Amino acid sequence: MTSTTASRLPFRDINVHASPSYYAFSSPSSPSAPALVVERPSGDLRLDHDGKATRGGGLSGVRRVSSIAGILGVVRLRLDRYVIVITKAQPMGRLKGHMVYKVAATELLPLRERPLHDPDEDGYLALLRALLRQAPLYFSYSADLTNSFQRQAAADLSQPLWRRADDRFFWNRFVASDLIDFRDGSSGSGSGGGSMAFRHALGPQPDVDPYILPVMFGMMRIAPTAIKGTPLTFVLITRRSRHRAGTRYLSRGIDERGHVSNFNETEMVVILNDDAQGGLGGFAPGQFQNGKLGGGAGGADGRETQVLSYVQTRGSVPLYWAEVNTLHYTPALQIRGVETAATAARLHFAEQIRLYGDNYLVNLVNQKGRERRVKEAYEQLVRELVSTPAEHTEPDSAGITAEKFHTVEPRGARGARGRGGAGGDEPIAFDRLHYIYFDFHSETKGLRWHRALLLMDQLRDAVASGGYFRGVDMPGGRSSSGRAAAGGEETRLDVRARQRYVVRTNCMDCLDRTNVVQSMLARVVLTRMLHDAGCLRAGEAADDDAAFESLFRNVWADNADVVSRAYSGTGALKTDFTRTGKRTRAGALRDLTNSVTRYVLNNFGDGPRQDAFDLFLGAHVPDDEAAGAAAPPAGLFVDTRPVAIQAVPYVLLASVFFVLVGSLTRRPPDATVWPLRLLMLVFLVVGAICAHFMWTHGTLYVNWPKLNPPPWVQENYLEALSRVRSTPLLGPLVIKHERGRSEARMSYLEEGKKRIE
Repeated sequence: MTSTTASRLPFRDINVHASPSYYAFSSPSSPSAPALVVERPSGDLRLDHDGKATRGGGLSGVRRVSSIAGILGVVRLRLDRYVIVITKAQPMGRLKGHMVYKVAATELLPLRERPLHDPDEDGYLALLRALLRQAPLYFSYSADLTNSFQRQAAADLSQPLWRRADDRFFWNRFVASDLIDFRDGSSGSGSGGGSMAFRHALGPQPDVDPYILPVMFGMMRIAPTAIKGTPLTFVLITRRSRHRAGTRYLSRGIDERGHVSNFNETEMVVILNDDAQGGLGGFAPGQFQNGKLGGGAGGADGRETQVLSYVQTRGSVPLYWAEVNTLHYTPALQIRGVETAATAARLHFAEQIRLYGDNYLVNLVNQKGRERRVKEAYEQLVRELVSTPAEHTEPDSAGITAEKFHTVEPRGARGARGRGGAGGDEPIAFDRLHYIYFDFHSETKGLRWHRALLLMDQLRDAVASGGYFRGVDMPGGRSSSGRAAAGGEETRLDVRARQRYVVRTNCMDCLDRTNVVQSMLARVVLTRMLHDAGCLRAGEAADDDAAFESLFRNVWADNADVVSRAYSGTGALKTDFTRTGKRTRAGALRDLTNSVTRYVLNNFGDGPRQDAFDLFLGAHVPDDEAAGAAAPPAGLFVDTRPVAIQAVPYVLLASVFFVLVGSLTRRPPDATVWPLRLLMLVFLVVGAICAHFMWTHGTLYVNWPKLNPPPWVQENYLEALSRVRSTPLLGPLVIKHERGRSEARMSYLEEGKKRIE
């Protein structure tokens, strides 16, 4: 590997030298590179060029040396800063010759030699550790996983890997901000929202580049396989955006900056003549002419590596809307006016058009019931954005639904589909939005899943004209500049075709229905790819090869599960259809289990998960002033609800327990039973009252996030609390509790004020 390459790619091996006064990070394979030193406990950063920190000079103390796979960043919590390091990485396979790893284990290194224990600090640490333990994080030392192959083809390879990363999918961007600010020679906000002092000469510090490792959150599957005897590597990558990341019912819609919830970019890649397969090839080399593989110059062995890539996106409906948990299975739906979201939606789609070209907005929500409001609001939004909307409604001929398809497009757009392209010189125009509604549930009702293919007819023109990305490595491993690759160095693909559009699919959650449709569209495009590459003959399809079809289905089902777990907490529904092509009883039973589990997690488990996302991604920055004298006595993670409200579930459980014990306990024949029955009746009535109270005021019993509770959560919580105050039984107790808390808080503040004076 050349020295230029080594300076811009992350270190593959890092040793940590720990002492009471510092942490020093160095690469044993690059002894001439300076060590990165983090002073303890201040967190000051500096570069050690003379090796004093790693060879025993200058800084005293007993040193402990351990090996890590990389540095995620530095995070500041309430009382201390922590260096987050990757202690174990699992190899996942080679992507065009570059090894890809999954984060298997992490560790938080405290900067204080003797960490201070505090309930809030321990709560923060528990949130971070739970997220890092469960999050599917992937990285590569030599390949950019955050960008699609089409965007990589336009990247500046002279830039370090972290600078080329797509900001949307650079998941550790916030915690790496201290390292990035230090590298750029700036005193930016840092990972804690406050400035970190840097001991270094003013100006950029390019020697820090190898210590900054961009990490992607999502799904990665690399599968060497073959189709019809042609060896290839099949890859599926899903990248989850770090903007507006969260959990199912706590993160919906769009924010003021144009970021939508649960936004994922999924890229399907086929690599032909991949070096990872030992140089095996399946067809003659050549140029890509008129959509077919033609003759042309090849390498010495007559083969060239080709990359065929197709990108789809999914994301929440770009409106201001929410679903408020109330312990009912179906949450309360709230939608603000479409006009209020138009500005944010313009920001969102302007970015989407700039990145991907024409956007085909496939909406799969129901046209009846509670979801109908979301459908109608989405259509109204598209009418606002498109200059001259033309609508077309197609009913179902079988009488299943009066609105099988509903399209909203710019007038005259049908003949111009797919024109333009991502990254082109054309100005951004919202007339490049094409809205397609498909009544998925009604059309596939009764296990008629084949009817979902009707949607492909609506997208046929877009698929035909919008194309997919195709890049070819120059013979001998050379890039387009003619420079040979050296030992893991990146090479640029020669671009032969570009994808000029994207299909953006959504349902209510952008999970189950969305993944079914995305996998069907991917199969259609894959067949076209393989025809163009000469792997399939006329009339053949990708699903004709049973072994490859099984792999394809299972990879897409795995993708559904990963995206769903990150958002809803369980695997996806309907994956039995994705895996086998048909609905099964076992799949329906598994869906029922997942649905019940989702209900429990979404009501009682998603609050801490949302807090963990907000903490790691910087949506919440711990305030160290909370440790001052004016801090309230209750901790951040302490339950502040009135004691009477907290006691209701325990009374309910005690009542149920007593009724069960009284019903199942064996009694002597001559025992008097009426006192026991009377007591059981009393507990039964008490339990029923408690259950009714919880069901009526369910908002008070949902485990809401504590770091960044959404405004609508606070509004609904306060509304439920005000209703409880008016109840004759618990109202006086709640009012007394709140009065006591208020007086205690005021007295505590007065004491703090006196101490400060």
